[in-house]
Amino acid sequence: MFREILESGRSDDETLIVRRGSDCFAILNLHPYSGGHLMVLPYREVADPSDLTPAESSELWTLVTQAVGVLRVALGATGVNVGLNLGSAAGGSVPEHLHVHVVPRWSGDVNFLGATAETRVIPEALDVTAARIRSAWAATASPA
Repeated sequence: MFREILESGRSDDETLIVRRGSDCFAILNLHPYSGGHLMVLPYREVADPSDLTPAESSELWTLVTQAVGVLRVALGATGVNVGLNLGSAAGGSVPEHLHVHVVPRWSGDVNFLGATAETRVIPEALDVTAARIRSAWAATASPA
């Protein structure tokens, strides 16, 4: 999935990539838990953190740390969930390509729709959210 996005030749605007480093990148989730849900991952397809090179590991966590701050600035997130689902049994939807979820949260943002209607309400189009995140990232974070 991520390999296809990277090799598609499509622009970052089209693919919702919001930040690129030399070894890793951040992309908006197409199926977000909440508006602004990012994933940070290495370009190289690896399944486990122990498979990362030192440079990949360093840049991955730098981008995750930056993403937390960017979501607070760009979207006014008052909390952020950060996590990995390693392997199918852990809920990893793309278990062969490690990705760190960075999910903005707000007090009172959870409701019954996800639990009863399997529906998520995202208050803004993904491309608009991506543009806001890119802008805040450029303004607040140094290169990875």
